[in-house]
Amino acid sequence: MPLTRGQFLCAAAGAAFAQPALRIDAARLRTHIETLSLHGRPPGGRFEDGVSRLGYSDADLAGRALLMRLITLAGAQPRIDAAGNLFARRSGADPSLPPLLIGSHIDSVPSGGNFDGDLGSLASIEILHLLHTRNITTRRSLEAVVWACEEATFAGRSLNGSRAAAGKLEPGELEHTSGGLKKSEAIRRIGGRPDRIEEARIAPGAYHAYLELHIEQGGTLEKEKLPIGVVDGIVAVDRYEVEVEGFANHAGTTPMPERQDALIAASKLVLAVRHAVTGEPGRQVGTVGHFEVHPNAPNVIPGRVRHSIELRDLSAEKLLRIAERIREQAARIAAESGVRIKLENKVHHEAALATPAIQDVIQSSAKSLGLPTMHMPSGAGHDAQMMAQLFPMGMIFVPSRGGISHSPREFTDWADCARGADVLLQSVMALTA
Repeated sequence: MPLTRGQFLCAAAGAAFAQPALRIDAARLRTHIETLSLHGRPPGGRFEDGVSRLGYSDADLAGRALLMRLITLAGAQPRIDAAGNLFARRSGADPSLPPLLIGSHIDSVPSGGNFDGDLGSLASIEILHLLHTRNITTRRSLEAVVWACEEATFAGRSLNGSRAAAGKLEPGELEHTSGGLKKSEAIRRIGGRPDRIEEARIAPGAYHAYLELHIEQGGTLEKEKLPIGVVDGIVAVDRYEVEVEGFANHAGTTPMPERQDALIAASKLVLAVRHAVTGEPGRQVGTVGHFEVHPNAPNVIPGRVRHSIELRDLSAEKLLRIAERIREQAARIAAESGVRIKLENKVHHEAALATPAIQDVIQSSAKSLGLPTMHMPSGAGHDAQMMAQLFPMGMIFVPSRGGISHSPREFTDWADCARGADVLLQSVMALTA
């Protein structure tokens, strides 16, 4: 049975902050982040040049080896599950209680930064280290996890390790290839057992809750000058494939009024997407990020265009409303332009809402440290959205300088890294008490 909000709050109100002076070692956390950045750094590069530590790559293997050494120094035994996820557990006083799970990932996008995923993973191991060196035994066991290949760098699929843990791999997915390597082979090279992939599944309720510390990857916290974001949830995503079919004809001999220009119609639709998304208040976003023009020749009127439309918001109902407005505009544009426009929903990810009781614990933890907070959605996907399908979930955000992420320029001030790790630590103490 999942715990009620009141039960979570009782846990936080009791022994939650019995050790208000307990802090992570900020200098050691920084050293570990900087050391991890060596794996995947461009040849001759510096920390500021970022990393390309793609999931299942040699750089990923080297980074995981470093983390396994850090786990051993934290007094825990590394364990790799069948999907290649890396776990480390510190036993609590009452083994009958479901453990608390914390973690993130260390793989990056090509030419990515040094904080996306790394901060949450290393802060989780740092907490194990602190409890070990201080000889602190929590009532509930604590387990850290480093999820395998969170970024969509293998055959375009993201959340690879956490999807396996949630039982969400698609049929035949292990046969997908990327860079000439089958996914099953990629999992095997990081220590997984693809032939026993079902063993990676985590049963609903197997953990008390899941916490993830992460950089915001946006600019809201920096703009508001706030150190901590309490995440309300990870947004729903609807991705559409659009095909605009006109008529390709000679660019020099076809009068303007007689053209069925697919590119003109598609361009109008791109603007219509923006108007539809901004047509009501809220944090929803819409993006046209992929575009193909055929025949793509300077002396031929474009006869066909394919492009994407991606919509994101915490409310799936709002996304449906926006999509309907886009469809209405597409029909109008098609009629006016003499073209055919087809919209097809290719991807739908449900929103993953944070558990209110876990949010309360995070907020109380920040308050105990004198840190102001704000509630906010996550516009990016995270492994936490998979865990939210299995047990209570909460996320902690810290500011991203300039709102930059997935870039070598990604940076979070070291003091903010430490503050986020301290909030994670206090939340852990509350939820394992």
